[in-house]
Amino acid sequence: MENDIYMMSSKLLSCGWLQQLLVVLLKLTLSFGGPTNGTECTARGPASYILVFTGHWSPQTFPKQYPLFRPPAQWSKLIAITHNGQHRLFQEGALSSIGVQNFAEVGVTVELVKGAKDARKRREVGAMYRTAGIPTGIGHSSTELLLQPRSPLLSLMVKVIPSPDWFVGVDSLNLCEGGQWKQEMTLDLQPLDAGTDSGFTFSSPNYPTVPQENITRITSQMPNHPANSFFYPRLTELPPIASIRLTRQSRSSARQTPMSNHILPHPIHPQRFSETPLDCEVSMWSSWGLCLGPCSRGGVRHRTRYILLRPANAGTPCPELEEQTECTPHNCLKRQ
Repeated sequence: MENDIYMMSSKLLSCGWLQQLLVVLLKLTLSFGGPTNGTECTARGPASYILVFTGHWSPQTFPKQYPLFRPPAQWSKLIAITHNGQHRLFQEGALSSIGVQNFAEVGVTVELVKGAKDARKRREVGAMYRTAGIPTGIGHSSTELLLQPRSPLLSLMVKVIPSPDWFVGVDSLNLCEGGQWKQEMTLDLQPLDAGTDSGFTFSSPNYPTVPQENITRITSQMPNHPANSFFYPRLTELPPIASIRLTRQSRSSARQTPMSNHILPHPIHPQRFSETPLDCEVSMWSSWGLCLGPCSRGGVRHRTRYILLRPANAGTPCPELEEQTECTPHNCLKRQ
């Protein structure tokens, strides 16, 4: 009797249960692996890259409200991760995570690092890299990256200092096409707004955005407000405020000692951009003053305005700051 039951169980297992178990295991595997979003890489091995970040933030290219002190224009440390299609460091058009908010507002990386470590446990993130900050608006920082076929995407962030919540970054740059690693890439970067602070200028005080808005690209005309530090209505687009260059290393050089921050593989000359014209901005006219002269014999009255923003780089010069006109009887000051 026991032998019959055992044989029956074996038949059920071989005929049905085993197949169902395999189906369940396959579904779990696919669920765990998640969608690849077309980012699968079939390269045979890893690839080593030199990443160079270059700041182009100068008074010539961005003259409006250029920060000269407390603090002067500079760049934060660079945070970079390698990952697959299941993970995003940030995404334009989506809300900032608490990690992105903290980094974009005050340069704190604790939550970003924690998020990357958690994602690595889920096999979504390969590795995290950092470089030192740059104490000026123009300068370089660099590091060496090692990308694996299972995490061929690169994302990075650098905070604009000072700023309310502005940063530059790269979102999910794919360095592998099919079975081939790309040899070299250069990308120009534009400022992004994290959507968590409503300040208009580099040195704006903390002014939280409630409710929080999506991450958006800052352009020469958006936000469309004259007070904005990047508002240049004469420009169709902003010049690049920064750029990155990725250069793949040969296998022989990949075995050498990893490159330290600020030690560049080749001399890099600063990129030349045309100067951005900054037009003069003046206040509204004051009210007309009283006329103290005789109304019928050449008496005049005055009004004034003052300069809000001085012109730079061949921008439109300032108009007259004082205006006068003849007095009329109704605005003459009567003498006692």
